[in-house]
Amino acid sequence: MNRRISGLLLLAGLIVIGCIVAGCTDTPQTTSGQSAPPAGQETPGPVAEGTGNVSAGNNRFAADLYRHLASDPGNAGKNIFFSPYSISSALAITYEGARGTTADEIGSVLHLPQNETLRRAGFAGLDAVLNDGDETYTLRTANALWAEETYPFLPGYVDTAARRYSANVTNLDFIGDTEASRETINRWVEEKTENKIRDLLPPGSVNPMTRLVITNAIYFKGTWVKQFDPAETTDEEFKVAPGETVRVPMMHRTDEDAIYGYAETKTLQALRMPYAHGNGTELSMLVLLPRDDNLTAAEEALDAGTLAELRKTLADRRVRVVFPKFTLETTYSLPQALAAMGMPTAFSGDADFSGMDGTDMLFISEVVHKVFVDVNEEGTEAAAATGVVMNIKSAPGGDTTPVFRADHPFVFLIVEEGSGTILFAGRVVNPESA
Repeated sequence: MNRRISGLLLLAGLIVIGCIVAGCTDTPQTTSGQSAPPAGQETPGPVAEGTGNVSAGNNRFAADLYRHLASDPGNAGKNIFFSPYSISSALAITYEGARGTTADEIGSVLHLPQNETLRRAGFAGLDAVLNDGDETYTLRTANALWAEETYPFLPGYVDTAARRYSANVTNLDFIGDTEASRETINRWVEEKTENKIRDLLPPGSVNPMTRLVITNAIYFKGTWVKQFDPAETTDEEFKVAPGETVRVPMMHRTDEDAIYGYAETKTLQALRMPYAHGNGTELSMLVLLPRDDNLTAAEEALDAGTLAELRKTLADRRVRVVFPKFTLETTYSLPQALAAMGMPTAFSGDADFSGMDGTDMLFISEVVHKVFVDVNEEGTEAAAATGVVMNIKSAPGGDTTPVFRADHPFVFLIVEEGSGTILFAGRVVNPESA
């Protein structure tokens, strides 16, 4: 769409997926081909100890990642939308196998509780609430481990992932049948997200050096408490920049029953639009609308303290609401962003994930994240998935033949060998381009 709608709808989506889980908690689920966690697994109550700590850390991570993505020149003028909870969940399971500096950096970036009991109970409690079920909306989240069938992971790590994060392990043949393994993981993601997230792992994201993939999927579909009348939706101008507008479908709710949580400051307006619910968790979309065309005021409100104070001031009152219909689909490769945010070691040769396999041979080769959201007169449908790909640094023993896969941009030279003179030099970014 445009920069203003990108920020506004990002913020709405950020709250839908990120703040949806603020104050919430993992009904144990099993993955394909795997039995339930071992007997005696703890079943967290509806309000598990540590839930608030994990939720607060997730929201701090959400604000940090938003600011990083928004400041990236590559995202200038682009929509931004992501699920901080999906990313945090997948990386929290990764964190369980990290040690030393690697663990310290991941924990700091995610703002994870240092207390092991609080951290694990917090994630288990949040997932339990998210998967609790409600007759008026659909909300669920799921985790899974996908392990190379010949690689010896520590039973303690596998057990922790299953017991504490409901992430059961499925063995795959990454070495001998990489493509089939990738397709299996992608099918699981599609199933968990009602086919809204397809091809989470793109071709080349896993290879014969892959030893583990950690996935999270989250799906939400709900209707507004106060739905918009499609007959009232009209194409109207939306300002994208000074002197520049586009025409988009705008929904209207201006009748006497248009009662919403509302607050305003000198720099922005805040609107809470609740989703219908029964006995389950109450969900809503919180929209932060700057009074002018500068998103700075809304972005500054993402500070955890500021946002909490703003939510406290929301009061139910009649509001004339005009809001755009929109659909967003975004995909991110996050290693560079996460490294810049403070966890570079996990992606380097110095990575220590010995808590997974008892060695220092694993590192994170990719963190891929895909998100979908559709906002219309009836309500909202949103889905997200995250995949953390763990590769081995080098093949210990066995076949040490190097792999040279020129399946990405490369530079090439034509050299006169006698003198070493470079006669031609160039790069290939797209082999199909002339």
